[in-house]
Amino acid sequence: MRLAEQANFVGVAWTGSDDDFQSFIDRHGLTFPQVSDDPGEIFARFGVVYQPAVAVVRSDGGVETIAGAVDDALLEQIVAEAA
Repeated sequence: MRLAEQANFVGVAWTGSDDDFQSFIDRHGLTFPQVSDDPGEIFARFGVVYQPAVAVVRSDGGVETIAGAVDDALLEQIVAEAA
């Protein structure tokens, strides 16, 4: 992932079986850390009510949650603004 030098990424899955979780990781070639949040605690902390979503923790500690899918251009903009 080319933005990995500028930001830390963690994927969070809320529901589904472990096999579904691993299949998603494999299918999309994800190489950054992934965690399962089956009770939904991480989602609640960051105000995520459904997937897909992106929660950004800025360098000043502030958090912004973006509901919906994020394309490459928007992700680059988010990372640049969060620094």
